[in-house]
This record gives sequence, structure tokens and C-alpha cells, in this order.
Amino acid sequence: MNPSDLQDEPSTESKDSPAQQLESDAKSAPIVEENENPSRVLWQLAWPVVAVNSLGVVNSVLDRSFLGHLPSSALTAHGGATSVIFLMFSLAVSVATGAGAIVSRAYGANNPQEYRKGSDQALRVALYSGLVCALITILGAPGFASFILPRGANDAIKQMTTFSICFGIALPATFLIQTTAANLRSIGDTKSPMRISGLQILLHIVLNFMFIFPSQMVKFGGGTFRVPGLGLGLLGAGIAIVISSWIACVVYLFYVRKTALELHFGFALPDKDWGVRILKIATPAALMSVLRVFSLTVFTMVLAITPTASDAVAALTTAFAIESVMFAPAFGLSAAAGALVGQSLGAQKPERAQSLGWIAGLYAFGVALVFCAPVYIYAETIAKSMLGANVGVIKEATSLIHVLCLTEPLFCLAMVLMGAMQGAGDTKRPMWISIFSLWLLRVPLAVFLCLKPGDPYFTVLGFTLTAPIGWAMGAKGAWIAMSFTQGFQGIVSAIVFLQGRWKSQAV
Repeated sequence: MNPSDLQDEPSTESKDSPAQQLESDAKSAPIVEENENPSRVLWQLAWPVVAVNSLGVVNSVLDRSFLGHLPSSALTAHGGATSVIFLMFSLAVSVATGAGAIVSRAYGANNPQEYRKGSDQALRVALYSGLVCALITILGAPGFASFILPRGANDAIKQMTTFSICFGIALPATFLIQTTAANLRSIGDTKSPMRISGLQILLHIVLNFMFIFPSQMVKFGGGTFRVPGLGLGLLGAGIAIVISSWIACVVYLFYVRKTALELHFGFALPDKDWGVRILKIATPAALMSVLRVFSLTVFTMVLAITPTASDAVAALTTAFAIESVMFAPAFGLSAAAGALVGQSLGAQKPERAQSLGWIAGLYAFGVALVFCAPVYIYAETIAKSMLGANVGVIKEATSLIHVLCLTEPLFCLAMVLMGAMQGAGDTKRPMWISIFSLWLLRVPLAVFLCLKPGDPYFTVLGFTLTAPIGWAMGAKGAWIAMSFTQGFQGIVSAIVFLQGRWKSQAV
């Protein structure tokens, strides 16, 4: 996973500097070893990402568990904010995708000047993209809440607005974190992001507990202790995101200066040529994210007019948190596959790129298959532990998880194979797969299965869309539509990946 035949370059660094040491280590560990074990190569890069993502799953489950003990309006507000969170986080990942494709390709081609320059320019793009997205999120928070949530849910709308503003303040840090982590993974370093992001998650868990709940007495080890707390509810969860994100961002930026990337972060605008180059890869991924989240928004609006609207909307984030148990390994394998594919193509080894990408996809499919059975069986128990006495939300979350389990392995396969193609710099094919799956299948199918003929489900600029036909299945119909399109994505992604046209993608 490191460059082969690395040549010495003039350097002004001391002999024992971390950057020079990393390059020295690369000489003895070429990217393509003779008779290498593909599984070993893959898991060596993937396991730290899997580990930190698994910790992220614990964080997500605890997050929903904490919020589950708040009034139902807070759950509805957080469920509505899911669309905003997914959109902005996905845009951050899109910039990181463009950076990772360029850095990994240059690293595989043994071009230190290229991957250092690329990582530096990508951080500049990330900073200003994050600032723009933060401004949009903060200023648009009231409108987003009124647009997404059920009419009349005034308390939920107010809470979603406040939470979204907090999330917006954290966005520049999020963009910088995702891009820096992608750059490090692209040069074969997945352990450093594991450590830094792991500390970020642990800090977030502690702050969540302290900020969401009021001070309380806790029994532990035969004694009783007072645990400090501010009792801020959903607002406390937002503040926890802000603090943990910015602390992690600062740590990342200081750490990366000592790696082979030799990054010296500043506030200069990105060079035009580099900005265009990075955004050329990132834009289709970003467009895919926008369309994916907008489809989730319309999907949520369809849910908002079903008989169990508030419970169904609130169930989304809880169900996604439980689902993340199944796709956590796939996320790590996707990141590893993207880095290895980019490195392999840079080293002029396209067949190795395809082999490693496919193996990663099959591993993700198999691991998800193993997790599906216990998650299906214990879905209701897990939901109850997270949601307390919110019986209606528990019922809807359990129903959604049961249906998703049927196609989760295929969804994990799609996640990895699309990540592998994006690692090659091919972000257009994954974009088209998502557009077809979400807009030509999921949204129409959800409208057809959820609603009855004549139900209005989307209004913009005074124009209202109504369901022409429908089975009136309510939220259950939406869950079926989501599961079916997940499976479809897996099948189509496998076909497109095996065609191999992404191997000729220029970056």
C-alpha cells in the first residue's frame, strides 16, 4: 500500500523528521508486493477505519438513546434535521473524495510533490466549501425546519432550527476533518485518523451526557455520585457537536504537518487549476449527495402526511442508528477500497485495483449478512432501550429495521463498490446509479405505496404534487420502498463495477 521504488529527494528536514521517516519506511514496503495476499492488504488498511466507525456507531446509538428520553418533539426535530445533517456531511465527504482520488493516485505513482500539493490545495477547498455550507445552514435553518416538519409541530420546528444552527457552526471543522482524514488514508495511514477521530467521538459522548441531561445522582460501585449536567436537551446535543468537532479539527491540522504530507495550513484561497481539478471529481459526488438528501427530504415529506407522521419521522434517525451496526464494516472497507484503487491505478496496476475493490465488496456483503439476523431479531429490544416510553416511535423504527435487513447486504456491497469507483476518480457512474435508484424508483414507489390517490405530498412555489394512484399502506409502504431501492443499488453497482470503465478515469 506504499509507493514502490521510492527515490531519495532533496530535503531540508532533519534526518529523523517524521515525514522523512515515513518516506524511508515506504522504500521497504512497496505498493505492489510480489505474491501479496489481497485480503491482508485490504484489512491492514481497513481495520482502523472499521474500528473508529464502530465507535461512531456506539456514539450514534448512545446519541439516539439520550435523545430518546427527551420529549417526542425533540425526536421529531432531530428526525427532521437528518436531511440537513446528511446533506452537509455528504458534501464534506464529496470534497474529501476529490482529495483522496488525487492524493492516492499520486502516492501510488511515487510523486511526493503531487500528493503534497494536492493535499494542501484540497484543505483550502475544504475550508471555504465548509464556510459556504455553514452560512447556508445557519441562515436557512428556520426555513428548512418549516419546510420539512409536519405543519403545526411548532416546538419541533423551533428545536430543529436551533440544532441546525449549531450543526452549521461545526461545518467548517467537519469539512477539514473529512479531507485531512481522506488525505492520510490515501498515503496508507488509517491509524492516525482512527486515533484522532476516536478521541473526537469519545469527547462527543461525554459532552452529550453533560449537556443534554440536568445534574443527577448516579449509583456506581456501591456509592452515589452527582454527575454534572446542563439539561439543555437537543440544544445540548448541538453544542456537543460544535465543541468536539472544532477540537478534533485543530488536532488534525497540527498533526498532519508532521506526516509525509508536510501540510502547512493557511487561509489562502486554492489555486484556480487545483480547485478546478479537485472540484471536477468532487462535484458529481456532491450532486449525488444533494439529490440523495433531497430525495430523503421528499421521502420525509411523504411520511409527514401518513397517519403515523410524527412517529414515522422520529423513527428515521433511530432506525438509521441501529442500521449503522450492519454497515459499519462496509464503511471501513469502502474507505480502504477507495485508497487502494487509487494507489493501484497510480502504480499502473488496474487489474489489482479491480480485484481489491471486488474483494472488499464481497467482504462487506458477507459481514452484513452475518449481522442481519441478530439485528432483525433484537431490533425492537434495541429500539426500546433507545427510546424509552415512545411506543409509536419504537413500533415504526422496528418495522423499518426489519425491512432494511432484507437488502442490507446488497446496500453494503453498493457502498464499497461505489467507494472504489470514487477512489479511482470516477464519481459520475455512482452519481447516475443514485439518481436512478432514488428518484426514478424510491420516491415514486414511496408515493405509490404510502398514499391514497389525491394525497398532496410536495408543495413548492405554490405548485402541489398529489398522488395519482396509491395503496395507502402508510409508513410501512415507505419502508418497503427504501429497502427495495437499497437492493437495486447493490445489483446495479456490481454490474457497473465489473464492466471496469472506471479504470480509465483521469484525475
